[in-house]
Amino acid sequence: MSDLHVPDDATAAPASGRSGELISILAPMYNEEQVIDLFFDRVDKVLQGLDVRIEFICVNDGSRDRTLEMLLDRAARDPRVIVVNFTRNFGKEAAMTAALDQANGHAVIPIDADLQDPPELIPQFIAKWREGYDVVYGIRGERNADTLGKRTTAGAFYELFNKLSDVKIPPNVGDYRLMDRKVVENIKLLHERNRFMKGIFAWVGGRSIGIPFVREARAAGSTKWNYWRLWNFAIEGITSFSATPLKVWSYLGLGVAVLGCAYAAFLIFRTVVGGVDVPGYASLMVAVLVLGGLQLLSLGFIGEYIGRLYMETKQRPAYLISEVVGGASLAELEQARPSATAAKASGPRGRA
Repeated sequence: MSDLHVPDDATAAPASGRSGELISILAPMYNEEQVIDLFFDRVDKVLQGLDVRIEFICVNDGSRDRTLEMLLDRAARDPRVIVVNFTRNFGKEAAMTAALDQANGHAVIPIDADLQDPPELIPQFIAKWREGYDVVYGIRGERNADTLGKRTTAGAFYELFNKLSDVKIPPNVGDYRLMDRKVVENIKLLHERNRFMKGIFAWVGGRSIGIPFVREARAAGSTKWNYWRLWNFAIEGITSFSATPLKVWSYLGLGVAVLGCAYAAFLIFRTVVGGVDVPGYASLMVAVLVLGGLQLLSLGFIGEYIGRLYMETKQRPAYLISEVVGGASLAELEQARPSATAAKASGPRGRA
C-alpha cells in the first residue's frame, strides 16, 4: 500500500472501523429525500468492521426537494460526508463526473442512492480489488424489479451498442462498480462534454471482473427515468462511441442508387421493347415517400453528430459547483489525494 496520508478528521471511520485504504463512495442525488437516511444507514451497516476508511461524495444535482438540506445536516454530523452542490440540474453523467473529480480515495465506488444496487456487494468489490483487479463491476443477474419493457429495451441497447462500437460494454452492467485510483485518473484525462459514463468506464479498460447480483426495487420514491429519457440516453451513448450509423447511411445510399439505376435500365428496356404506357402514380408516390423518409432519417443522424461537435467546440464545463461542504479543508484533501503518477507507477493496493 502507498504512503498516502489522509487526515483523520477528514475520513474518520466509525468507532468499529480500523485504519486501511481510503474508499470513496460516490452518490449522485436528484430529489432523493425519501431514501437518504436509508442509504447511509444501510451502507454504514455494510462497512462496519471492514479494514478501510470511508468518505462519501454526495452530489446534489439541482434537487427541488429536501435533498440538499438533509445532506448538509448529515455532513455537519459526519466528517466523512462531502456534499457537492450544483448550481442547477446538469444530469446524472455530469454528477458522476463531479464525484470522480472530488474523490480522494485509493478506490471509488459509484452507487445509486435508491439502493437498487445492493451495498452488500461492497465487501466483495474490495476483496477482488485487493486481489489485483483494477475494476470490479456488478452484473445485474436478475432484474425482477424492472418492468418487462425496461428489461427488453435494456438488453436490446447493450446488444446494439456492442455491435456498433469498438468499445464493448458487458451486458447488464451499470455504473455500480469499484475502480482503482489509476482508473479514475485515466477517466479524468477525458474532457468531452457529452459524457456516456458506461462507455467511458469501458473505454479506459483495466483488469476487470464482474460479480452477479439481484437488482432490487427502489427503497422509496420513484424513478426519474422515463422511456423518452432512456431513448435519448441510448442515442447519446451510441453516437458518443460509434460512427457506424453514418457509415450505414453511406452504404444504404449506395444500395438505393444501385437499385435506382437497375430500375431505370428496366424502364428503358421496357419502353424500347413494348412502347410507352401510362405512368404509374402509385409506384411514383411510394418511391418518393420511401426515399424522402430515408433522407430525413439520415439527416437526423447527421444532425446528432453535428450537434455533438457544436457542443464540444463551445468548451463549456460539464457542470458548475455552487459549494462544496464537509470533509477536510481543500489543502488537506489535496495532500490526501493519491497522485496520478503514484497511482500509475505502483497502484495504491497492497499485494498478498
